[in-house]
Amino acid sequence: MGEEKKLGIVVVGASGDLAQKKVIPALFALFCQGYLPPDFHLYGMARSDFDSEGFRRKIAENLTCRYTPGEASCADRTEAFLSRCHYCQGQYSSSDSFLDLFQLMREQEGDGPVNRIFYMAIPPTVFLDVARALGDSGLVACGDRDEWSRIVIEKPFGRDRETSDILIREMQKVFSEDMTYRIDHYLGKEIVQNLMVLRFANLIFEPLWSRAYIRSIHIRWAEPVGVGQRTGYFNGFGIIRDVMQNHLLQIMSLLAMDRPVKFDAREIRDAKVQLLKAIRPLSLDDLVVGQYGASESGRQSSYVAEPMVPSDSLVPTYAAALLKINNSRWDGVPFFIEAGKALEERINEVRIRFHEVPGHLWGDQQARVEANELVIRIQPDEAITLKIMNKVPGLDLKLARTDLNLRYQSAFNALIPEAYECLLLDVIQGDRNLFIRADELAAAWDVFTPVLHQMEAGKIAPELYPYGSRGPEAARQLARRYGFFGSDLP
Repeated sequence: MGEEKKLGIVVVGASGDLAQKKVIPALFALFCQGYLPPDFHLYGMARSDFDSEGFRRKIAENLTCRYTPGEASCADRTEAFLSRCHYCQGQYSSSDSFLDLFQLMREQEGDGPVNRIFYMAIPPTVFLDVARALGDSGLVACGDRDEWSRIVIEKPFGRDRETSDILIREMQKVFSEDMTYRIDHYLGKEIVQNLMVLRFANLIFEPLWSRAYIRSIHIRWAEPVGVGQRTGYFNGFGIIRDVMQNHLLQIMSLLAMDRPVKFDAREIRDAKVQLLKAIRPLSLDDLVVGQYGASESGRQSSYVAEPMVPSDSLVPTYAAALLKINNSRWDGVPFFIEAGKALEERINEVRIRFHEVPGHLWGDQQARVEANELVIRIQPDEAITLKIMNKVPGLDLKLARTDLNLRYQSAFNALIPEAYECLLLDVIQGDRNLFIRADELAAAWDVFTPVLHQMEAGKIAPELYPYGSRGPEAARQLARRYGFFGSDLP
């Protein structure tokens, strides 16, 4: 076996929250577990005025020793990690700034081949500027060189199908598709990764996984807080582009796709693309958008009262959509997906509701038979619950729906890795299974682009809902129209 190559990880936008609170702590967790090569260096690049020592002090504020028991061990690992962190101040569109970074890298790495990862922890508006500056500075490995370069970019990837296509085409002038890792951190969550195992490694589920046994599927994402400090970003995109077109559609594709030929990145993504292409473009009749107003107590303010938000903003902070899949497996099964901020609780879950038992034996109300449900809670407190009917102990005949419950924290005596830890390790190892391919991204945009353009052209006003509530009443009316009721909408 040959000597392991050096690894240089460049975090562009290294002074921002994403880098400081997610990306760099995840790299530290991988370092503590021995997943980074011995000769690695981390380079922060941003416009903020730091030197390397100041950058290390800022990094240290967010490092936690989940994988290093004992105070001495934690201090030693932190010191060792920080000693390999460096900083270069510069402008994102400036080739000269990246030439300064190149010089810093050469000073730390010396001669010889170096594999490099460029993580774009920056707004999507400057992706192309950075990619072009990287290419002009000679930092990107290409051709037959004995090293590789990979770029990681965060969603949203464009604002619609057209801008997404442009971004892909222009980025590929510097980074080929094989070098590009489009990250959706929800795909790194443990329970989302488990969806394929749940479906295809358990004989009990796959024969039932179709319209013959499943009545409806509800995918819900809710946060009890408003947009906070993300107003500048959020007001340019809204909840559909921020959460629904990526996070929820990715979950839906894993839930509904056909079985891949094998467990392979290409085959899995082929199956997802096939499913996404079968989803009918969303219509306005099957969409509800909302925007949070002030709370009933008056303690929390409305969205339009947030800093930097125009008083006449029509940007939705809530959306509920009814999606339909045009294939033989799912024809007639409604997929109700909703996402919202400033709601009553924090939750992300999937509810798969099966058909009711036909012609059951117990006809009176006292022995009412309810439909089975499979509930997959992604966050918080990851769990999988199967709701089944049982007889209540006693002399009378009473039935009750009870839970067969798997809670991850109690079932597995192990730390559940953070999503970014999993995804960054996959980038290092070149595993593309959990990353979004160009044609997959195009198919996902095709579902939402027409309705987004209709909303913006018609200046459709979102329905107001109180901060801390369940969301707009119109969403529940849409759900009832497609047969969702009672426990379908918790």
